[in-house]
Amino acid sequence: MILLDGKALSGKIKEELKYKSKELKSKGIEPCLAVILVGTDPASQTYVSNKAKACELCEIKSLVYKLDENTTQNELLALINTLNYDDSVDGILVQLPLPKHINKDLVLESIASSKDVDGFHPINVGYLNSGLESGFLPCTPLGVMRLLKAYDIKLEGLDCVVIGASNIVGRPMATLLLNAGSSVSICHIKTRDLNFYTQKADLIVCATGCVNLLKADMIKDGAIVVDVGINRVGASLVGDVDFKEVSKKASYITPVPGGVGPMTIAMLLENTIKSAKNRLLRFHAF
Repeated sequence: MILLDGKALSGKIKEELKYKSKELKSKGIEPCLAVILVGTDPASQTYVSNKAKACELCEIKSLVYKLDENTTQNELLALINTLNYDDSVDGILVQLPLPKHINKDLVLESIASSKDVDGFHPINVGYLNSGLESGFLPCTPLGVMRLLKAYDIKLEGLDCVVIGASNIVGRPMATLLLNAGSSVSICHIKTRDLNFYTQKADLIVCATGCVNLLKADMIKDGAIVVDVGINRVGASLVGDVDFKEVSKKASYITPVPGGVGPMTIAMLLENTIKSAKNRLLRFHAF
């Protein structure tokens, strides 16, 4: 069994991004990521803090807007609109979840697709589904693909199962695997016989938020297992996979923490640098 070490790979990527950021600054472009946090959700506060620290490490300017829980939808949309038209801002990220009185879909659609470094805007989803690299890919699925590539795992022809069908992870993950030449089955909470799919899969990506959903008797020997889940159990963070038992049968497996999580942040910063490069190209076009 080989651990897919996302922490180590993300560290290498961040070093590369730091160099690229310095190069952009030498040409008059300072990469900038704006993050908006509405409310005081502890997990969201931690995520936002980690993103700001990662930006600092890569020498990317970080703008953090902490808004009150009672911020209206119109106030949030007004801030996003201001950032959309701010030429010094390359990426805009609204931390989820949002308070219940705010329409999440409307907010995400209001972010300019050219600054949607999360890859959630319908235009970027369209690029993804068309197999084009013009837009921004969602950070977690992109991070998984980069991690598999780093370990020279060939995806063409593999039978893959994605457990979880969210627009953030499951669906785009399945599309990226399909684009890479894999055969893909998407399973979810309503799948009747999950074992039927997982027991014949060469690669399983689990993204459900359900502790120990994937157990050893659900996979075949030598399967590749990617655990996207992050669940807090007491003082510990665990994934969706019964790591202790599944790792005995898997050929490759991601740990939690230290697997997909660090890659997600690295891809967010990579998308921000990509946006800054696009700004440089626009700058030289005039």
